Amino acid sequence: MANGQWYPSEWPDRIRALAAGTLTPVTPRRAATVMLLKDHDGDTGPVVHMLRRRASMAFAAGAYAYPGGGVDPRDDDRHVRWAGPTRAWWADRLGVDEAAAQAIVCAAVRETYEEAGVLLAGPTPDAVVGDTTGADWEADRAALVARELSFAEFLDRRGLVLRSDLLGAWARWITPEFESRRYDTWFFVAALPKGQRTRNASTEADRTVWIRPAAAAASYDKGELLMMPPTIATLRQLQPYATAADALAAAPERDLTPVLAEARLVDGEIVLSWPGHDEFTKHIPSGGAPV
Repeated sequence: MANGQWYPSEWPDRIRALAAGTLTPVTPRRAATVMLLKDHDGDTGPVVHMLRRRASMAFAAGAYAYPGGGVDPRDDDRHVRWAGPTRAWWADRLGVDEAAAQAIVCAAVRETYEEAGVLLAGPTPDAVVGDTTGADWEADRAALVARELSFAEFLDRRGLVLRSDLLGAWARWITPEFESRRYDTWFFVAALPKGQRTRNASTEADRTVWIRPAAAAASYDKGELLMMPPTIATLRQLQPYATAADALAAAPERDLTPVLAEARLVDGEIVLSWPGHDEFTKHIPSGGAPV
């Protein structure tokens, strides 16, 4: 049985066009996504929050993913009340300058709030908001989604401190050069703050689940859940950890070397691979389906 690897039908033609020099790669947008974890009584290991992208979405329709999205350039240079490792530390960890580091971390926290209703921020550097429900919170969340309000402005309006110490940088993947929508995405791990609950707040998802990484990976292997390579790869990487805290503690040692798919033409056949992740390699005969 085929697994649930996401594979757009237009890729072979785009790969051949790229090789022929008739396709110019799109510059990837900076993005962030968060693997939100919580410990679950009676289970071995934490569960992770995932959403299923609506069938109407232009990118990765029907695929299971984590809350995430693009960086808002307005968060590069505006002052943000900040707790945890310094912007300089994050810049070194993420491989960018300090302004970009702030914007990427802001994107991770903002997207988790926009799509899951969970906010990694609090009134003081050692506190976290306990409840983000209510009409006033929803009005601010809707304004963030509509980009009528920047995340920095939202934090300032609420008098909140961004808790960068609640995040751990886990991986970095860049969408292949032959894709029409490209993202340079940093993956983070975080634990669900005490008192907060997730909800499907995203207009891009039709379903959300809390699921053990091993169970999600098994469903992918059976072809029951559709996922992009970065999603299933990071799920497999989460499996050894007994608690959410264990995964967070492991994050600082994770390799953030970007993973970028490579496509080669060999005797008319396309060989598509992701360095370091052999399970995703596909061989696409001329005019044929991937194997």
